Amino acid sequence: MIRSPIPTTELERRWSLMRAAMRAAGLDAILVQGSNDWLGGHLRWFTDIPASNGYPRTAIFYADRPMSVIEMGAFGAARDLNGADPVQRGVGRWRGTPSFSSVGLTNGYDAALVRGELAFAGVKRLGLVTPGAMPHALFTALAGVEITDATDLVDGIKAIKSPLEIALIHQTAALQDVVWAEVLDHVRPGLTDIDIANHAQATAHRLGSDQGIFLGMSATLGQPARFAGRYFQGRELAQGDHFSLLIEVNGPGGLYLELARTVTLGPASDAVLAGFAAVKAAQDHSLSLIRPGAHPGQIAAAHDAWMRARGLPPETRLYAHGQGLDMVERPLIRADETMELQAGMCLAVHPGYDDGVVFAVICDNYMVEAGGVGPCLHQTAKQVFERG
Repeated sequence: MIRSPIPTTELERRWSLMRAAMRAAGLDAILVQGSNDWLGGHLRWFTDIPASNGYPRTAIFYADRPMSVIEMGAFGAARDLNGADPVQRGVGRWRGTPSFSSVGLTNGYDAALVRGELAFAGVKRLGLVTPGAMPHALFTALAGVEITDATDLVDGIKAIKSPLEIALIHQTAALQDVVWAEVLDHVRPGLTDIDIANHAQATAHRLGSDQGIFLGMSATLGQPARFAGRYFQGRELAQGDHFSLLIEVNGPGGLYLELARTVTLGPASDAVLAGFAAVKAAQDHSLSLIRPGAHPGQIAAAHDAWMRARGLPPETRLYAHGQGLDMVERPLIRADETMELQAGMCLAVHPGYDDGVVFAVICDNYMVEAGGVGPCLHQTAKQVFERG
């Protein structure tokens, strides 16, 4: 049983929009594959079931019939579901094969089943979602079928959240606020960074989250407390330290948001307070530019100009982006993005900088609304939290 399934009516909404777009584009089917939950949102958007742990899961979404799904299973595993299965909703044919990305001799097994499903359905013109990220064996198996890049087609629909998705987004924000509050109650000298991350994760799981990351580490004041994963979370906190924590987990329906703040064990230094004030002002500046029709490249350029005017470094990675079923999805607020902002998009806005003394960061989510940007989805106070 799926832990937090979305209603079938939401899946049907997505499928209906997608099939209308496919008819207009002359596509017989769309092929999407994922191997993880964090950045596998296209697959979950179609099927409400994510891939995980590097195991490939492939869906073929047809213009005129239920989907085919290929995933981990025994040799010859097959079920004809006829679109009526309560878990594998919208799936007509399920096929399994024991393939592993770490075992080269199996890399073509999924591809062979995909080729067979396309032939069975008589697919002539196939759209691919993020084809550059597909395994070589899968891509080469498509010889003989006319293929096109359908990524923009899918992303243009997926990026606009439905009223149901927006309601779930609000629930995820509330979940993350509770996680943050419990972290503040839990933190104390003597804990390690991973103790804090584990407490946050346990709280998130108890509240209904399935997946996500907790990035953060501690440092003495005067040194940056940067985001870091579990492998680097071995330091023990002492009085006078500070730490940064990013809570980037999903909630009901698998929708991701992210929340980040800084905590000090004792009074915050002037540098930490000034850094946070700067990134909060930078966030406010970007929010003033977000509105339907705005071009992400122009917002990103304005952000860089704002930072330079204050002696702060421009963004060289990514400081704001869409979120939903992926931790990072379009639109990116960056020069290389081609998608304009529209009402119904959910954006994470997290300007920051690292000057070798302070890792200054803030992160919250917002909805793009008809008149601009809506209120902050998170209720956690925008401040440096001083403890002890």
